[in-house]
Amino acid sequence: MKKLVFVLALSLGSLTAFAQDTAEAQIDASEAVAAQDDFSEIGASELPEAVTAAVAKNYPTATIDKAYVNESKQYKLEVSLEDGTSGTLYADESGNWIEM
Repeated sequence: MKKLVFVLALSLGSLTAFAQDTAEAQIDASEAVAAQDDFSEIGASELPEAVTAAVAKNYPTATIDKAYVNESKQYKLEVSLEDGTSGTLYADESGNWIEM
């Protein structure tokens, strides 16, 4: 019986140590995302032709409401569809979709 209690105590101790590492990793990940969000607003007319063509091809009912660019020439697009839904898309200067 003593061995069972000892094993249980070790198991619980190990699980709490792993839980602490996970919380720290989540905090670090959110800081990294905030650092990548250095976008400056631009006019939709300033977007490269490849980006506007990609939006027109993949989202034909979409309207670009706002556009942003960062130093890496990545574009953040806030779009709305005819059905009233809206969302954010990310593309590079060649019109390829990227995940941020």
